[in-house]
Amino acid sequence: MTGISRRHLLSLSAASTAALVMPRFAAAQSGDRPAVTVAVQRISNSNTLEMLTEQSNVGTRIYTSYAETLIGNNWIGDMALQPQLATAWKRVDDMTVDVDLREGVKFHNGDVMTAEDVAFSYGPERMWGGGTVEVPDNVKVVARQALPAFERIEVLGPYKIRMHNASIDPVLEGRLSASIGMIVNKRAFLAAKSWMDWARQPVTTGPYAISEYKPDSVLTLKAFDDHWEGRPPLRQVRFVETPETASRINLLRSGGADFACDIPPDQIATVEADKRFKVVGGPINNTRYTVFNKSHPVLANPLIRQALTHSVDRNLIVESLWSGRTEVPRGLQWSFYGDFYITDHENPAYDPDKARMLLRKAGYNGEPIPYRVLNDYYTAQTATAQINTENWRAVGLNIKLQMVENWGQIQEGGPETRGIHDWSAAASLPDPYVQMSGSWGPLGSPWKSNQWRNEEFGNLSQELGSSTDKARRIQVWRRMLQIIEIEDPAYVVLHRNASFTAKRADIKWAPAQSFVMDFRRHNWGA
Repeated sequence: MTGISRRHLLSLSAASTAALVMPRFAAAQSGDRPAVTVAVQRISNSNTLEMLTEQSNVGTRIYTSYAETLIGNNWIGDMALQPQLATAWKRVDDMTVDVDLREGVKFHNGDVMTAEDVAFSYGPERMWGGGTVEVPDNVKVVARQALPAFERIEVLGPYKIRMHNASIDPVLEGRLSASIGMIVNKRAFLAAKSWMDWARQPVTTGPYAISEYKPDSVLTLKAFDDHWEGRPPLRQVRFVETPETASRINLLRSGGADFACDIPPDQIATVEADKRFKVVGGPINNTRYTVFNKSHPVLANPLIRQALTHSVDRNLIVESLWSGRTEVPRGLQWSFYGDFYITDHENPAYDPDKARMLLRKAGYNGEPIPYRVLNDYYTAQTATAQINTENWRAVGLNIKLQMVENWGQIQEGGPETRGIHDWSAAASLPDPYVQMSGSWGPLGSPWKSNQWRNEEFGNLSQELGSSTDKARRIQVWRRMLQIIEIEDPAYVVLHRNASFTAKRADIKWAPAQSFVMDFRRHNWGA
């Protein structure tokens, strides 16, 4: 197994490299601020810049440069919630939060932000439907997943709002930091020809404004000098879509980019052999896991899914593909959950003999199980899939590895065709309700698509989000982990994700505990 390596990286020809080359820091040509180019694996999965449609790791990377939420996260530090477009917030009761808005904030079109824009950002035209604009069905689903009990926003004054929930929500304040809650300009939204036209050119409040967006190609952001924090440190930030790892590295070396994202650990030493460059980053608040379609006729049997979980060698993956630069968490949870972190929860052990026993008990006779995999959408995804496939086959599972091109192909077909695929889960709040219940509870996409359902889990999921009894909530959370990871597996956790970015060594910039790339004043040149 240790002989399995990443596929050979492709090299750019001199001609194709030259075509992508952009001028390096051109400070002397354009005043006192540089422009930077970032080579990314992908800019946006949905080919939009509206976070209601772009719920992805790649979307997370770009949105904080041009959009802002009421409450922010300390991405570079301890992940704590912090003021952004809101200056203060307080609970009125278990279902209501009052929010004081920052005064003097301008949108990229020059309009001043008021409570009316905030209420509109959470209103029917943008999120829920029922207004004058036709809202896509997938937007309504995402909005309800992120804000499961949202009722309305009440405008209390030009710079004060009250958020009303229909039921108790223990993490209501934290939901105001979710990316889908980016505050948008009401006038610009209503002037757009359609929801999709808006989604590709949203008017927001971030330090950089959208200058040009060519789907599948390039996103150019320009400094918004009227930003409430003051002049941004960069004149321009340009994200260039460069799918191949080798191409991103070559673009960096040639001077065509100042940053290259998603660098595999086995390429770090190669990049840093050239002293002009440095690779920064490490483990982030994101978990890589592989999920199962319970509606598949073979995977309907929980014993077979248990066998799959006991055939995954996480330590081999971490050591051989990540050079030990990341870690295996105790299931889909985080130590920053505090009292909700279940310290004695264990992942299913790598135990091939137990896996074989479970397959015999299940009466498994070699029926094929499809495993759909994207070509390194996640770092080292292909090599990880090869390791898992070989381990599964070694215990007698007939895994059919299918390489696909996009997420649409992952979800294609009915229960007979969808079996296993890869996924990841991010966390930014110190409570399991948002991550677990939002993804796997009755409002989550696996539940709605009938990929995985468990009635006890569903009931507990709803209790986790409606109870104010902390001791009971911890007990509920412990049971939920036992169900979804051990008894009736929906997935198998692989490892904590890690993000490595190659950059020019002379650039003073720090990576986040997320896929977010922070180009604000506090994170440039300090």
